[in-house]
Amino acid sequence: MTETAIETNGLVKVFGDNRAVDGLDLTVPAGAVFGVLGPNGAGKTTAVRMLATLLRPDGGTARVFGRDVVAEADAVRSLVGLTGQYASLDEDMTGRENLVLIGRLLGFRKPAARARADELLEAFGLTAAAERQVKNYSGGMRRRLDISATLLNTPRLLFLDEPTTGLDPRSRNQVWDIVRAVVSYGTTVLLTTQYLDEADQLASRIGVIDHGKLIAEGTPGELKSSVGAGTVHVRLRDPAQRADAEKLLSAALGATATPDPDPRRVVIRVPGHGTEHGAAEDAARALSELAVAGIVIDDFSLGQPSLDEVFLALTDHPATEKETAA
Repeated sequence: MTETAIETNGLVKVFGDNRAVDGLDLTVPAGAVFGVLGPNGAGKTTAVRMLATLLRPDGGTARVFGRDVVAEADAVRSLVGLTGQYASLDEDMTGRENLVLIGRLLGFRKPAARARADELLEAFGLTAAAERQVKNYSGGMRRRLDISATLLNTPRLLFLDEPTTGLDPRSRNQVWDIVRAVVSYGTTVLLTTQYLDEADQLASRIGVIDHGKLIAEGTPGELKSSVGAGTVHVRLRDPAQRADAEKLLSAALGATATPDPDPRRVVIRVPGHGTEHGAAEDAARALSELAVAGIVIDDFSLGQPSLDEVFLALTDHPATEKETAA
């Protein structure tokens, strides 16, 4: 039986009139990456701060490896590490000095702190920059150093709260590699993100949060299949035929076309019959009806729904939408 890393029941946090977390029920299995997906303001960071004992819940319960986050807060803190959205480093100190200082604060003797710092600098590809001040690090280097500081004590559970916000694609990929390495050593990772490709790349299971509630949960494949067996993308030769093409495809597939800014493009989800084979058959039949109607297409494809489409279907707004909630 798989061990449970996190279990919440009816978790609530209120700020004035805003219920930032509103009855959150969440179960996270140990030993993998669990992605928490949602737009800014969905309640992701607030939930993480309660689980990490930085905020006291206003209702419900939460346990980390069986320990209550309120009644056994000290025990929970000994099990977890937290890397927030912004690096918590001393800009005027070198990378090595930052790690040694944090190690000493965690109770390491100086030789042990230095040895652990050198080990992490090597593992994270930062040895060559170890004697440089952090203010001269790139964004990706700072994030790698920040995560390495969180791992000084090798936590059983690591919270990564939007760890790649503001990073360039290369730096994001480096952080993804670090996350995979951390999990390979046995640490459970709770990853919050509003980047759907990030959740798709890293998480074995994903929880979708909106307005402080868990609205869906499953593997990436399960979530994608929940909104249809596939998506048809059609590019028309004549944009004037778009309305007719949308009408024909919608009738043939029993679904509504997704708005697209390209006047030559029609995008529509295929409900299918619960299998990819069924979706392909439905798409082929629909395309043949376009040909019969004299609508010429230059290109078409059938693909699995993306997590962007999943989120839009579940919430009626895109995952990158900005909100005002905490």
